[in-house]
Amino acid sequence: MPSTCPSPVRVRLSALLASLVWMSGCTAGGPPPSSRSPGHDPAAGNTSPLRLERSVMLMRHGVRPPTKAKVAPANMHDKPWPTWSVDYGELTPHGYAAVRLLGQWDRGYWAQRGLLPATGCPATGDVEIAASSKSRTQDTARALVEGMLPGCSIELRFPASADDDVDFHPFGAAAGAMAIDADEAMRAVAALEPPGGLQAEVKANARRFALLNTALGCSETRKASGCDLARMPTGLVRNEGDRPDVGDPFGLASTISQTFLLEYLEGMPMEDVAWGRLSREQIAELLEFHSLKFYYEGRAPYVAARAASPLASRMLDALLQGPRLTVLVGHDTNIADLGGFLDLHWQVTGYPRDDPPPAGALGFEVLADQSGRRYVRAFYRAQTMDQVRELQPLSQTNAPALEFLPIPGCATPCPLSDFEAMVRAKLVQPGQH
Repeated sequence: MPSTCPSPVRVRLSALLASLVWMSGCTAGGPPPSSRSPGHDPAAGNTSPLRLERSVMLMRHGVRPPTKAKVAPANMHDKPWPTWSVDYGELTPHGYAAVRLLGQWDRGYWAQRGLLPATGCPATGDVEIAASSKSRTQDTARALVEGMLPGCSIELRFPASADDDVDFHPFGAAAGAMAIDADEAMRAVAALEPPGGLQAEVKANARRFALLNTALGCSETRKASGCDLARMPTGLVRNEGDRPDVGDPFGLASTISQTFLLEYLEGMPMEDVAWGRLSREQIAELLEFHSLKFYYEGRAPYVAARAASPLASRMLDALLQGPRLTVLVGHDTNIADLGGFLDLHWQVTGYPRDDPPPAGALGFEVLADQSGRRYVRAFYRAQTMDQVRELQPLSQTNAPALEFLPIPGCATPCPLSDFEAMVRAKLVQPGQH
């Protein structure tokens, strides 16, 4: 299987996670996260002195088609893209079903942890589900509730319009939008570049660009038409009032590889997935472009602080005084930004490091010991590719990937008061450059 490690250029900034050992013996190593079930969770039942009080999750929407008709310039591929069953950017019925299955697993997991009742509906105010202004996130929230809390009356909260959606879309002209100095943002992101700049990244990813050319049908005889992404000029793209883009060829490579992934997850016949030219493992290899895009666009501290502050503040409030379970359904960019904000790292089975799969979630839980001291633990949970593609029922023997994450800058265990102070020190207020 091809490596899912970051490209060599970024290895210096991407040391592997050390094993996390917490009070109850929880480790980030050991068996593959996907094999961990509710019964095996180190904080579950009587195996731990810690009692779960709250959990807050930031979840990506489920499987969707491309968000626009033009995935890539027409000269870059030799065949038409496959047809989808719904409009651009909408949650598919297959994606809805996969999220519903995940909701069923979440219910069993949280019930075993004591957060939700095993049967029936939670008490009023114990669960909050919210989503962004995009219909795909709202439909994902509905699917999650249908699986997790069937028959229960749970009010879904979401902005009335995109203009009111500063939490999930922090930049722009809307009232309360985050301010960002375009020049300072460019300097911050440029500082992440290796010696030789982004062209060095192109060279480091030569094998992946060659694989992408194979999928696109960009043969040697067709390269003169401009289909070879590796020959495109590189450079960060400055955006006034917004973060910089990593630019092409990486932006295009990210979009194309993500489209191949979505085709696979949708359950399309393999002859329609990347036009039958890639295996699942090769698609996973190309997803490094998706991870690389988020590295440059969301990991610079100056950018991450401004992009993630609205959601980070909202999630902190929920951890401190919110309901027992809060789920915020947004986008992969939101998760990547929050990861950059707190310097969190994860790796879902079959995906590159720090890549946010559809319907995956970055979460935090508050645990209390017998003396009332409270701690925070971060986690990531997501279905594997084949669990989504095949709509596999989830169980203790076929659990989604679940990984507990170290929180840089906070002790292990991480006291809630220390976590609160750390987050508040990083927060940027609207209008603050």
